[in-house]
Amino acid sequence: MPDSAQRPKRVPPYRLVAVELAAEIRAGGYDDGTPFPSESALSRRFDVAPMTVRRALEVLREEDGLITTRWGKGSAVVPPDQRPAPGTAGPRPGEPGRGL
Repeated sequence: MPDSAQRPKRVPPYRLVAVELAAEIRAGGYDDGTPFPSESALSRRFDVAPMTVRRALEVLREEDGLITTRWGKGSAVVPPDQRPAPGTAGPRPGEPGRGL
């Protein structure tokens, strides 16, 4: 049986979705007033389960500080001048925390 240190680590699908969306946001893909896609639209686009998209959005919101999410309103991109320094993001005012 192979040693676990020798097996390549698999990147979870939600991380792959988060990385791609973060790159689009940082490249200005949503800065011109383009609405951020809904969870269902992202689920179809990436061909993943809705929970995978929710986890990806959680990463963008809580770890990267790139989006805000409001219940009933969906997600919106945080303007570049209002984003936290990398690695310092946390729940923004008016947003729920992780709920753990």
